[in-house]
Amino acid sequence: MVSLVADHAHGPEQEKRHMNAVRTLSASALIAALALATSGCSHMTRQDKSTVAGAAIGGVAGSVLTDGSAAGTVGGAVVGGVIGHEIEKKR
Repeated sequence: MVSLVADHAHGPEQEKRHMNAVRTLSASALIAALALATSGCSHMTRQDKSTVAGAAIGGVAGSVLTDGSAAGTVGGAVVGGVIGHEIEKKR
């Protein structure tokens, strides 16, 4: 059984591998959710889809860059959403 609690008895290398696995799983889940969200919303405009995609990518990037911090994830999602919105607006 996989434990979600870091086992400090195995040292920092074990904890680093665990955190990398959690990040990979989180990113994969977010990408899958994004794919489902955008495929189910055929009524969304291209700009709406671009905003959602930007927010998802920004959220993953923010999470990775800040070691999973909630503030980093939310901040990345906000910045990514704004960038996605503005890029599609200019097309």
